[in-house]
Amino acid sequence: MTTDELVQAACPLIRDLGWKFYFAPTTVERGQELGLDVFHFYFLGRGGVLGDVESQVVASAFGYFNPAVVADMWDSGRAVIAPREGGRAYMACCAQFGRDHLSQLPDLDGLCGALEAVQKAADPTALALYAAVSAEPLVDDLPGRAMQLVAMLRELRGSAHLLALVAVGLEPKTAHFLNRPDDMGLFGWPAGDVPVVTDSDRERLDAAEAMTDRIVRPAYSVLDDAGADVLLGGLRAMMSVLGEASLPAV
Repeated sequence: MTTDELVQAACPLIRDLGWKFYFAPTTVERGQELGLDVFHFYFLGRGGVLGDVESQVVASAFGYFNPAVVADMWDSGRAVIAPREGGRAYMACCAQFGRDHLSQLPDLDGLCGALEAVQKAADPTALALYAAVSAEPLVDDLPGRAMQLVAMLRELRGSAHLLALVAVGLEPKTAHFLNRPDDMGLFGWPAGDVPVVTDSDRERLDAAEAMTDRIVRPAYSVLDDAGADVLLGGLRAMMSVLGEASLPAV
């Protein structure tokens, strides 16, 4: 298996697995304990690893959301708890989700080893959200650690893709509409506020996808054939347990 084949096979699985804990009942419950509803906990949790920054910083890292919605959710959320507290609580929820669902997964040690090799090899330069979340400590237990690593690698590709969109000159809002035209409202865009899409936009999106693969490729290249097999086998086993993505992955 080539590294390009590994990237193309692994990254969609990581995309669909890494967000699974976001809206899990245990995550929702923990947010409520902290005084945050599910959406405030999402913004404070996922963005809190950036620190107590202004909402513009979070909006730039999230990319696809209406900045006005980010500002409202972020500022009202950080009035309840400190962002770093929210970020660490979210990572703890990620680990707990792994413990709740992945404890019986075979060869978790091998999967964690492969995931961590990729994570350590990834260059965080210009990838703010990935750099922030990858600096967070990992738990020691294998089920929790595996879930945290998958969530981190999801942020790796997400951050790389935003960088690629900027590089090819495609507005993230337009890219989001091209990929998921029915979900604009979920990301805070008013009804009817949709971009006019051209063939050139579609070509730029294709170019950004290819560039994203090139950005993350060096991290995955550290795995030999055996490591690639372990990674893909483990991710597929996770998917068999957690199921196909059934909620919008935000």
